[in-house]
Amino acid sequence: MLRHARELLAVRSPLDAELIVSEILGSWWGHRVPGGDVEEVIGEALIDHATRASTPAGLALLTGMAYLGTPRQAAKAERAALELMDRGVARPGWADRVGMVAPEECYVSRDVYGDQDSIVCTYAYGGAERHALVVLVDRNKAGTVEPSARTPACGMVRDAWVSSQVDKLLDHCRREGRDNPLMRFEQLDPRDTKALLQSALEMTDSADDPPVNDNFGSYHAFVRARVGILPPGGRLPQPPVYGRDRRATIAARFLASDEAEDLSDRSAATRCVDRLIDYGCTHDFGRPLRVSPIKCEMFLLDWLPRKVLLSPTEQEAVPHVLAAWVRWAGKRTGLPEAGVRATLDAVWDATAKFAEAYRDPSAFGLDRELVDRLLPDGDMEALPRRAFALPFLSGTHRLSGRHGSIDLSTLDPADPSDRRIMLEFEHPGAPEDHLDAHERLTVRLWDGDPPQLWETAQALLDVGYERHEILHKLIDVLDRCENDPQELRRALRVLRHEPPPE
Repeated sequence: MLRHARELLAVRSPLDAELIVSEILGSWWGHRVPGGDVEEVIGEALIDHATRASTPAGLALLTGMAYLGTPRQAAKAERAALELMDRGVARPGWADRVGMVAPEECYVSRDVYGDQDSIVCTYAYGGAERHALVVLVDRNKAGTVEPSARTPACGMVRDAWVSSQVDKLLDHCRREGRDNPLMRFEQLDPRDTKALLQSALEMTDSADDPPVNDNFGSYHAFVRARVGILPPGGRLPQPPVYGRDRRATIAARFLASDEAEDLSDRSAATRCVDRLIDYGCTHDFGRPLRVSPIKCEMFLLDWLPRKVLLSPTEQEAVPHVLAAWVRWAGKRTGLPEAGVRATLDAVWDATAKFAEAYRDPSAFGLDRELVDRLLPDGDMEALPRRAFALPFLSGTHRLSGRHGSIDLSTLDPADPSDRRIMLEFEHPGAPEDHLDAHERLTVRLWDGDPPQLWETAQALLDVGYERHEILHKLIDVLDRCENDPQELRRALRVLRHEPPPE
């Protein structure tokens, strides 16, 4: 990294210098280190290394990190840079101007579907070296992410880049917004832009494996710094709350509409539209009426196969219900006709793949009655972790037959008292506190709370740990960190990197 920093001695522009430093800092962004914070283990150690080197390249790197680093890195880098300057190490020519940048205007180029926003923020160094930062915010929720409770989620940052051709970029965006009926271009309040980008960047940073562009890490520190100098005070719109009654009202209005008139199986259609509304409220940032080609494909080919146990009649009905929903919801949200047509095309293209993507667990040889007990909520994604948490599927522990006076086949794993009997069956003679610990873990695995718990169990299975060893390792982590969600996630990340048993 320090050798890479020699490039800083050859540039004259503070913008070029900041982008090089951001690229260096991005070399470890998104990585995890066992037992520590990667920004401390690598970032702060790099500051120490540059200080010991006491070279012009080291001072140039420290100067850039004083602006672009995390708060701890920035403070440490600034002290180290002053120390090297006192030793007489030569400063780069751009050093006095790095970070001396001011924001100008903010814009957004967005598609009419609400899938993604391209946020354009312009900046200048004292009126010179004008440049634009473009940040792509994806509003389709991708993967398991945990947004902060401090701000409502609005999407996640997927990509970013910088352009010095500001006028050319803005002219292109204006033309596209004027000529393309599926695009919009408008100016944003910089304060609201800051709130939006901070929330989206926080969502990206909180994801264990965010689906970002391959080069995004190189721009991460630059984006963080540029967003930080936008004026504060903006607010994100609070997503509407869709309770049970409101969701039921939306479903009833759809089913009574002309668009739904041709749906033959009304019972299956009702269950399918309930799934559609739940998906929009829970997994699309509280936007049940929003339709787009990407959202419909994700619903049919990703979410339903992973998350929902559909009956055969529902499997047959869901593409037709979705198409009717697109026509109905598109009309109510003002989606242009071209957008409705494109979304319907995506639905029919995905329909052929849906039967292939969707698999009923009973097709894998699992007993249907057993699957129904494991998935009373129809949450297909929960099947493997619930089967792991409770000993249902192994030959000796199959949930059938009798345990004393109890008929095991009548037990309901979703019922706390029945679940306790199952744990006693698996741990005969175990003390109450041992059973209590297993019960706490079982409840969390059953609910998927937090998702990292099952991810960690899978990682340990992959490297050779036995199921009961894993359960006890997870119990130890819960005992230490159960009341601190952030510390629990950190401890689970560390446990996932534990070496395999000898």
